[in-house]
Formats: sequence, C-alpha cells, structure tokens
Amino acid sequence: MGKESLELRPSPRGWGRRKERQRLEEMKQELELDDHKLDVKELEIKYGTSATKGLSEAEAAARLQRDGPNALRPPRGTPGLVRFGRQLAGGLQCLMWVAAAICLIAYGVQRGQGDRGSSDNLYLAVALIAVVVVTGCFGYYQEFKSTNIIASFRNLVPQQATVVRAGQTLQVNAAELVLGDLVEIKGGDRVPADIRVLAAQGCKVDNSSLTGESEPQTRSPECTHESHLETRNIAFFSTMCLEGTATGLVIGTGERTVIGRIASLASGVGNEKTPIAVEIEHFVDIIAGLAVFFGATFFLVAMLIGYPLLRAAVFFMAIVVAYVPEGLLATVTVCLSLTAKRLARRNCVVKNLEAVETLGSTSVICSDKTGTLTQNRMAVAHLWLDGQVLAADTTEDQSGEAFEQRSASWPLLSQVITLCNRAQFQPGQEGVPVAQRDVIGDASESALLKFAEVTSGPVAAARGRFPKVAELPFNSSNKFQVSVHEAGPQQLLVLKGAPERVLERCRGYLREGEEHPLDPEWRRSLEGACLELGGRGERVLGFCARWLPAGSVAVGTPPEALAEVATGLCFAGLVSLIDPPRATVPQAVRKCRTAGIRVIMVTGDHPVTAKAIAAAVGIISEGSETPEDVAARLHLPLEQVDPRQARARVVTGSELAALAPGALEELLRTHPEMVFARTSPQQKLLIVESCQRLGAIVAVTGDGVNDSPALKKADIGVAMGIAGSDAAKQAADMILLDDNFASIVTGVEQGRLIFDNLKKSIAYTLTKNIPELAPYLVYITASVPLPLGCITILFIELCTDIVSAPGHTWGRL
Repeated sequence: MGKESLELRPSPRGWGRRKERQRLEEMKQELELDDHKLDVKELEIKYGTSATKGLSEAEAAARLQRDGPNALRPPRGTPGLVRFGRQLAGGLQCLMWVAAAICLIAYGVQRGQGDRGSSDNLYLAVALIAVVVVTGCFGYYQEFKSTNIIASFRNLVPQQATVVRAGQTLQVNAAELVLGDLVEIKGGDRVPADIRVLAAQGCKVDNSSLTGESEPQTRSPECTHESHLETRNIAFFSTMCLEGTATGLVIGTGERTVIGRIASLASGVGNEKTPIAVEIEHFVDIIAGLAVFFGATFFLVAMLIGYPLLRAAVFFMAIVVAYVPEGLLATVTVCLSLTAKRLARRNCVVKNLEAVETLGSTSVICSDKTGTLTQNRMAVAHLWLDGQVLAADTTEDQSGEAFEQRSASWPLLSQVITLCNRAQFQPGQEGVPVAQRDVIGDASESALLKFAEVTSGPVAAARGRFPKVAELPFNSSNKFQVSVHEAGPQQLLVLKGAPERVLERCRGYLREGEEHPLDPEWRRSLEGACLELGGRGERVLGFCARWLPAGSVAVGTPPEALAEVATGLCFAGLVSLIDPPRATVPQAVRKCRTAGIRVIMVTGDHPVTAKAIAAAVGIISEGSETPEDVAARLHLPLEQVDPRQARARVVTGSELAALAPGALEELLRTHPEMVFARTSPQQKLLIVESCQRLGAIVAVTGDGVNDSPALKKADIGVAMGIAGSDAAKQAADMILLDDNFASIVTGVEQGRLIFDNLKKSIAYTLTKNIPELAPYLVYITASVPLPLGCITILFIELCTDIVSAPGHTWGRL
C-alpha cells in the first residue's frame, strides 16, 4: 500500500490549523518538564520542602486545601436526559415524529367530527412513536457503555502511602499526598504519585502500561535522559514497584500526574462517528427529502382534485410512511448483531455494533507492539558460543526447532544460565507446559529460567546439586550478578551481566570446552556478535564462570565482597533475549497489505527494538530501507541522505515533538512503511488524528493505559482482553480475547462482507417503495379502492425488513 492509500480527500473531521498549532505547543510544553534535571537543592527551593524531613503537617494540610486531593476526578459529562433526547431527534426519527404528529392531528379532527372509524390513525401514531423510542433506547445504551472511561483510571490509585513529614514516617491515605511530600516505596507497592527519585536501592518498576516496555525499568537518582518520560529518576503514578526500595519527592499529584493527563486526554476525546453511521445519516437525508417531496406532491395533487384538507394531509402522511424505511435501523441492527456473534466465536468481542462494519472499512491500522504483535514475554532468541550465533526456539508452544547442543562448551554455559538466576517457578505447576508456567522473578530471569528448564532439564534439581553459598544481586551500578555454589571438592563462581562488564572480569574464553587466553581476534568476534544481536533489538547478556578451591567463599559472605572475588573468569558465551513476535502476525500483516490496509507500529519501546520487530512481522517489508540503511549502503553521513529515498522510516517521540505543523502528514505520505517509537500518549493521539486528516479510516490496537486516548479517538479501537488494562478496554470498541493481531484480520473480513450485504439489504428495502406508493397514486387519481392502509404498510415495512434481512443478508455466509 503506497502513498496513494492516504492521499484521499481532506478529512472534514480535522481541526483548524490554529487549533492544531495550539495543541502541538501544549504537547511540547508537557514534554519539556524539567524536574528530572534539577539537583536536590533546586528541588527543595521549587517545592518548598526538605529532602530529609519532608513537609510539616501544617504545610501539607495547606497544600491539600490549595491543590485538592491526589485523585482523578471525572469530567462533567452531558446529562443523561440530554443524551437520550439526542437519540430521539435524528433525521429519520424527526421524520417519523412528523408522521406521528399528522396521525394524531388527523385522529383528533376525525374524532371531533364524530368519525368512529378514525382509530387507525391513533394506532399508526402509537406504532411510529414506539419504533422511535425503542431505537432511541438502543442507541442510548450503546453510548452509555462508552462514557465511563474515567472509572477505570480510578482503580489504579493506591490506597495507602508511606510519607515522611517533619522527620517522622507516617502511613497516610494516598489521596492526601501533596506536592513536595517525601515518600518511600518498596517492592510490591504502587507508586502513589509522580515522584523524583532521590535515593534508590535495587529499585525496579513496571512501566509497561505507560511505555510498552516488557522489561522492568531501573529507578535511580541520576538524570539519564532529556525527556522526563524516559529518564530513570522519575517514577510515575500508578506504576508498580517490582523490587527494591526508593525515596523521592512528589512532583505531581492527581490530574497533574502523567496518568492524570492521560485520563483527562482520554475522557476529553470525542467519539468519532463510524463510517456506517455517517453513510446512514446521508442516506436518511436523501430518503427524507424524497419522502417530503413525494408527500407534498401527492398533497397538492389531492387538493387540486378536490379532496378536503384533512384527507389530503392523511395522503401526505401515508406517502411519508410508505416511503420512509422504518425497518432500516432494525435491519442494520440485526445484521450487525449476527456478525458480532460470529466474531465472538473467533475471540473478538464487539462493544459497539457499528464497529463491525467500521473494521471492514479500515484503511490504516496503528498497532501497539508489546502484547499485540509480540507475545508479551521475554524469551531467549539467540546464543553465541564457540564463535557462532545459534538460534533458539521462540515459538509460543516451544514447537520450533531447537539448536543442537553438541558443543563441548555448552555444559558450562547452561550451568551458568541455570545457577546465576534468582527466578523460580511457582509451586504446583508440574503438569503445566514450561512456556506457560508462572514465575517469581523479573522478565529476563524468567526467560532464562524457562530456557534452562527446556534445554538442560529440571532447574530445581540442578540447583539442589549446587547449593548457593553467597550472592551479589544485579544492580544498576555494577550491571552484573554473581553467585557462588558448592560443587563437591570445589566451588563454582558464576556471573552474568552486560557483556562489556563481564569481559572486564575475564582472563580467558571457552572454545570447544577448553579455556584459551583472550586475544584481539576473539574480542573482535565478540564485539561483532554483540552488534549483530543488539541490532536486532535483542538484549544481550554475557555469561562467565570460574572454579574456586573449596572454602574460598564462606557462607554468609557479604555481597559486596563477591565483587573482589569475581576476577580472572572464563567467558562462556552470550545469550540474547527479546519479546518475540507472535507466529500468526506476519501472515496477518501480509493479508492486510494484500487487502490495501496499511499497518503502522506505534510503541513506547526503544526504536532499535521496534524496528527489529517491525521487520520480523513484515511491517517493514523485506528489501525496504530506512534513511539509516540508505546512508549505510551509500557510505554517506545520514545528513546527506534524502529521506524520501527510503520506503520505510522509524520516527522517535523526540523527533515527533520537534516536527512543524503538517510535517507528520507529509511523513505519512512519503513513507508507506512507518514505525513510531518512544511515543507518549499525546503523540499516539496526534498520529491517529494525522491519519484521519488524510482521509483514512483508522483502527488502533493497544493494551496499556497510554493507549486509551488513541483507542477512543480512532474510528475503531481494539483492546487486548488478556494483557489489556481496564482503561484500554473501556475506551475500545472491540476486545480481542486472545490478544492476537491476527484476529483483527478476521474482523476485517467479516466487516467487509457485512458492508456488501448491507448494501443489498438497503437496495431490497428501497424496492418496496414503488409498489407501496402505487396504490395511493391510483386511489387519488382514479378513485380505485385503497388496498393498503397506513397500518398495513407499516406492518409490511417492519416485518419484511426484520424477518427477511437475516436470510437475505447472510445467504452468502
């Protein structure tokens, strides 16, 4: 799908240029928060607090009164009666209200003249009103289901927080935290507010709901990035602290936190009208115009012939009833409901029935990476030993081909992988496949544990044969982990960590089971392997070991002392990890491309990882180049390469924030294959709006809190049912129960089929107008007895439309 896929008509849904510039400026200001760049003294001055004693109780109370509680407040919404009234006042509904009013007037006049046979008009008015009210109730119910997004965000708020005030540690309600409070968090706690980390000990947080990163993120006092969203010294409200401890100053509460801005952004985004709703409104306008035109024509003809005014008005009403397809809304509802049931059997739950057809109209899919295109689990992807890169089995059910374990170096490497690992399986899972077992430990160690269990046998038994003597856990300053184990007459020291840190502590390397001294050629080979695996977006770890004499390390040795012992090691090999793509995704992406649907990746993960996954699943097709690839091929600096030469493009959040108004649309036109990495929730929303301004029908997939604004803004939002957050599910129109991107393709197929079938249903509905109108024309002009009354026509409209629509529409399925 090339540039022409987005070079359609200008979208009437887009904002004006002034509004767009204002929105961009607001986003840039949000991205330029600088609390992470300030030193401790500057923070104390800015927030009027102490980094050691915190606020006083009196000051905290005053700030709570000034700023309000640390909570997310729902926005003022439209009253329910107003929303219900709108459902009763659409184009087709107004026409039927007019017809009902004419019927009631006719009934009243005839009743006043003593005509006892005038009850037909009353029955007809009641029937018309009933049709409008039932249709309005259904529409109101559908709208009501999608307006309570803010409630899902409130579930993220922790109840209690540990705070230091006037030098004393207290437990307070999290809603009572204020700017400048000194708070403490530990493993298992939710972060109670946006905090600037002042001190940390092995602290890791799960940012996956905000950034899409599968790997736990280290928190430390150092500023590590220009953006406050990516630096390590900011912990975000509602994220989970997985391990370690940290102390920090509160720099954002309630709606001023990152999660609060996302909640406001999501609740403030208006629901887009679905394509089928727009088309039906247009169709209704045409039908209403024709109905009024023919009704007025018959009214004038009847008056000219000499009929009384009331009789001519009844003719007008009858023509309107005959021409308006009262059963159209019911027909569409029945057809969409049947398709929704079919999709439910294929793991797609539809919240909004009209979303079924919208999915069939989709021309662009903006997909999240983690959990949608990938398996949302870290797995061992490659190994490097004996100078060779070997591929591991990354399939979800471990049905792929495993590497051959013939190398004499493999036993030592597998031993280090097994022993230098703190993760363990939860008990009682002996009958569960290894890939599906629950693990106590972080994502990387869980992946290594499962890999060792599959390739080397039961890990628990191996650890029992080599009991642990002492351990130095991984930390951000050392970037390695050490443990010492009893191994009969000797002790085995095992170490894993960043390859460059591991190499610093090695004096030799393992090849074919024998140790050799380090040499320049081997170092070049190691560096090449690290570059190759890192270029694929994989996290690379180095493994090494050393045999020690018995008793070299005593039980209870302090962890810090192990760093001094861990020298003169033998480098055993490399292992790389990645969140692997789902097996069904590449084929689904190819189907989308064949169907003329453009797939864009929008993720908060690292650009190298995003590019690698995009290439693996086919979003960046084989042979397509990015500007960086073109520069490498031509041996030119990137600045000298014209980006328009590249079919693919990877754009980071910082680059997106620096774009001028309209530049994003130009990027989307120029590069058919797009990947956006390190994006914020505001930027995801901006990408969706840019695609819509180019005339595309946009579907957005996602599972995190950060995806909810884009999910709501999209023409159809698709949330993940397993890994998806409550906020994402509330904002979405459709939920995938299996979290599989391939299920979207099924929805597209069904949506396109229903659009074709609905056109047939509407054509069938319109063909009845002529035979229903003809008797009135003959009756008025030739005084032939009327074979069809208004009640009969309305009964035919409703019954034939509803009863025949499923059989007619679904005959091809």
